[in-house]
Amino acid sequence: MNFGRGPPVVLNVGGTRYSFSRDVLKDFPLRRVSRLHGCLSEQDVLEVCDDYDRERNEYFFDRHSEAFGFIMLYVRHGHLRFVPHMCELSFYNEMIYWGLEGSHLDYCCQRRLDDRMSETCTYYAAEEPRGEPGGGPEGKGRRPPGAEGGKWLERMRRTFEEPTSSVAAQVLATVSILFVIVSMVVLCASTLPEWRAPENRSMEEQSRYTAESVREPSGIIEAICIGWFTAECIVRFIVSKNKCEFVRRPLNIIDLLAITPYYISVLMTVFTGENSQLQRAGVTLRVLRMMRIFWVIKLARHFIGLQTLGLTLKRCYREMVMLLVFICVAMAIFSALSQLLENGLDLGTKNKDYASIPAACWWVIISMTTVGYGDMCPITVPGRILGGICVVSGIVLLALPITFIYHSFVQCYHELKFRSARYSRSLSAEFLN
Repeated sequence: MNFGRGPPVVLNVGGTRYSFSRDVLKDFPLRRVSRLHGCLSEQDVLEVCDDYDRERNEYFFDRHSEAFGFIMLYVRHGHLRFVPHMCELSFYNEMIYWGLEGSHLDYCCQRRLDDRMSETCTYYAAEEPRGEPGGGPEGKGRRPPGAEGGKWLERMRRTFEEPTSSVAAQVLATVSILFVIVSMVVLCASTLPEWRAPENRSMEEQSRYTAESVREPSGIIEAICIGWFTAECIVRFIVSKNKCEFVRRPLNIIDLLAITPYYISVLMTVFTGENSQLQRAGVTLRVLRMMRIFWVIKLARHFIGLQTLGLTLKRCYREMVMLLVFICVAMAIFSALSQLLENGLDLGTKNKDYASIPAACWWVIISMTTVGYGDMCPITVPGRILGGICVVSGIVLLALPITFIYHSFVQCYHELKFRSARYSRSLSAEFLN
C-alpha cells in the first residue's frame, strides 16, 4: 500500500506492510504514527515502535495486523467499526495504542463497546510514559536520585488525593466527609428561626465574628471545621507536584472560596470592631458566610458519581454550548412572537404579562423546559397555539445533544471506576502485606 510520493516509509504491523511518503507522517490521523515525524534519533524511534530497520527505513509494530487494517480503513474513509469475531475490548485496546478514542467509532459500535464495558467494568487507560513509576516493566528498578523522598511525597499525595489508595487515605476521607456533613448541618440549622430566637440578635449581629459568637457552640464547631479544611488544603498544596497546576484545579479553587470568607469576616471584625462600618457590611458578611455551601462540592473528591458529573461537563462543553445556543435562538423567536400575539396586536384583549419581549422570555424558558409555573400564560387563541409549538420545540431541542452527553458520561464513569479499582487493588495488597 503506497500513500504518497517521495522517500518511502514502511510500517510493518504484525507482518503486514504499509508504505507511504515521510511527508504524510506529520499530519497522519493516528497519533502514534505521526509521532515518528518528530523523532530525531533512533532512540526516539524505539520509544514509539518496537523495532526499526535503518537500511529499509522500516518500522516494526508488534500489534494485531487485522485490527490495524480496520483502523487504516478509518484513515482512508472516515468510518471505524469493530473487526468481526474479535473481542470489543481487545480492539478498543488497539485503538488506544494507535491514538484513537471510543468517540471515533460508529454509533452502533459505540453502543456495543459501552455495553461490553458495563458488563466487565473495564476501562483501558492511555499508555503511560516509559520509565515513570507504574509505567510498565521498563520503569521498574530505575529510580532517580532522591527517589526515597519522592516516594514519600508521592505516598502523601495519594493519601490526600485518592481516597481508595490506602487505609490511611480512607480514614482521612471519612473524617473529611464527617466535617463537611457537620458544617452543612450547622449552616442549615443557623438559618432556622428557632435557632436565632434564643440568641435574640439582629441579622447584622449574627454576621459578626465577635468574642461572644466564637464561644457559642456554633462558633466553636465552625472554627474547628475551618481549621481542619485549612490544614488539609495546606498539606495538599505542600505535597503537590506542580504548585501552579494545583492552584488552577477547580476543586482547589472551590476549597479556597469556601475557606477565605471566614478569615475575611474575622479580619473585618478585628479592624472595624463594633462601629457602624461593620453594620453597613452586614450584608456582605452574610453573603460570605453563605459561601460555605461550596463545602458540599468537596464531596466530589470521595464519590465517583460527582467526579463523573464534573468530568462529563468538562468534556461535553461543546455540546452544552450548542444546547444553550438552541435555547437562546428559540427564546428570541418565541418571545418576540408571543409578545406580538398577546400584547402587540390590537385584538381587543391585551395580556399585561407579555408587555415586553424580556418579560415574555421568562414564559418561553419555563415552557420549553416543561416546568410551567403558571404565573404567565397566553389568553388568545394564536398565543395558545404558539405555546403548544413552544413546548414541543423545547422537548425536541433539549433531547438532541443528550446522546452525545450520554456516551461521554458512560466513558467518564468507566474511566474513573477503572482508576478507583486500580487503587483498590493496591489497598488489597497493603492489607495482605
